[in-house]
Amino acid sequence: MAAAKTSLQINPKSGFCSHTKIFHSLRPIISLPPPSQPLSATQFTLSLLHSTTTTTTATANFSETPFLINHVTGHNITYSDFIHQIKSLAFSLQKQYSVSKGDVAFILPPNSHKIPSLYLSLLSLGVIIAPANPDDSISELNNQIQLSKPSIVFATSHTTHKLPPNVRTILIDSPEFSTSFTQHSNINSDLDCVGSNVVVNQSDIAAIVYSSGTTGRNKGVLLSHGNLIARIAMFRAIDPFEIEVTQRVSLIRQPLFGSFRIIYMLKAVSMGETLVLAETSDLEAVLQVVHDYKLNYCSVPPSFIGSMVKSDLTKYDLSSLRFLVSGGAPLCSKEVLANFKEKFPNVEILDEYGLTETGELAAMRFPEEINQLGSVGRLVELMEAKVVDPLTGELLSPGQRGELRVRGPTIMKGYIGDEKATAETVDSEGWLKTGDLCLFDSNGFLFIVDRLKDVIKYNGFQVVLPTELEHLLLSKTDIADAAVVSYPDEVFGQIPMAFVVRKPGSTITEAQIMDYIAKQA
Repeated sequence: MAAAKTSLQINPKSGFCSHTKIFHSLRPIISLPPPSQPLSATQFTLSLLHSTTTTTTATANFSETPFLINHVTGHNITYSDFIHQIKSLAFSLQKQYSVSKGDVAFILPPNSHKIPSLYLSLLSLGVIIAPANPDDSISELNNQIQLSKPSIVFATSHTTHKLPPNVRTILIDSPEFSTSFTQHSNINSDLDCVGSNVVVNQSDIAAIVYSSGTTGRNKGVLLSHGNLIARIAMFRAIDPFEIEVTQRVSLIRQPLFGSFRIIYMLKAVSMGETLVLAETSDLEAVLQVVHDYKLNYCSVPPSFIGSMVKSDLTKYDLSSLRFLVSGGAPLCSKEVLANFKEKFPNVEILDEYGLTETGELAAMRFPEEINQLGSVGRLVELMEAKVVDPLTGELLSPGQRGELRVRGPTIMKGYIGDEKATAETVDSEGWLKTGDLCLFDSNGFLFIVDRLKDVIKYNGFQVVLPTELEHLLLSKTDIADAAVVSYPDEVFGQIPMAFVVRKPGSTITEAQIMDYIAKQA
């Protein structure tokens, strides 16, 4: 890619090539393993961990460094135990549970120290992981199972009631399965031997991640091992830490489903970080974790930043905190950012933009770029973009608004079982249609100015199509007509707002309608 770039006339300020009308990343170029090299995401992640530990001064003690700490139970696992669990479990999955390459494993993950070991074991064997939100409804989970067609399901005794009766289910919290993590004590401790008896190609599918897609319908996004490898490498390349810390400590606030949390976990492993599991989004609970475990890195929704500004946090020691990563919705206002910087002068904010279909990250705004208000930053390494007039298909230049389309090594392979949706989203040249209306300025900063698709985003999460809320409202006999739109909100980015027409004679109130909708969730 570097050689191809040198032959183009790329503006060094904007990254725009006037000949091809393509925007190129202005970030430093990074190298990736040759695509033809057989390599699983597990092998790549552990090879980076190995190189990290051998270049640190604390190599001798690294095996006893905590990898995972469960904030609720206090249970922790060292890197030495973690590596051993991956190997032991991979052996058990093959020999005891007859799991093999190409199988799909549907997973309802608890917030447990077992899940990272399970994921890396499965990936090392070429098994496709399909993690789902354990809080999803029975109908949503059944739909996801129909999409992925798993040969095995991993759940807990608390979530099996949501699964259809005809699936082969392994209880993660059963004593029998728990022994699989430790029973094979004679396995070689060498990092490189994990999954060495299975050839996994980078083009092989690694994960099915559930997303509403660019049309709002539930879909299974196919990510390859190469997609995950590229994203891990890119995360490491944009590592913001230029400070000396005894041990990097970061937070995962919810169970490990969704592409961001999976990649976040793999990145943490590759860099030898300590991860704290805390299943909470409450501001003070998260800050208590920062206080207790000396966290220096945390991913949060934009509303969290505004809440920190407004709250009295003097009882917490936040001196260890260095970076907050914000994504999923537009960052807060100039005033909030200024107040945050005044209150927390040692904490930097990084802003991210991406979709599940892009491997989560397409653009990022670094701390030194935080004054580019309204922008989500510049394209990340190895990513290309173009801006297309949604009506004419014309390729547009800096300053002109159109649909954002992106291309790079992290772009999904498609939607499982939906060739039509795949063809509508990714063209033959690998360009992914984001459905977002955007523009690039003359300095290569990306601005998302509107959404072409109809999904309302609340606090960084895709919620529902307005038409679905409208149908739900119209199912109430007191309502004659309804229309739902998105409404801008300073804290949560967007909230759904409904216009409702009562049926003649009805006295239904706003509170009663809101209560009715809440009960349908």
